[in-house]
Amino acid sequence: MKAIVTFIFIILIGNVAMAQSDKKVEVKPQGVQLNIKVNKTEVKATEVARLYMFKNSRIKKELSFKTKKSNAKLA
Repeated sequence: MKAIVTFIFIILIGNVAMAQSDKKVEVKPQGVQLNIKVNKTEVKATEVARLYMFKNSRIKKELSFKTKKSNAKLA
């Protein structure tokens, strides 16, 4: 019990000491200018999506990984 109270006391004294040593910093506001130009171009290309039908495909293997620690253990 004495160790816990001592530990809490040391933490509180440390926090008070840190709070008193804060230095004031002078802040100088500066304006910000945003120059954004958006060029819109239309792309008329068809994209092809791949469908993986097999269980042994690389994507499905990598997405369904299991670690050694994820297995359930009996107590």
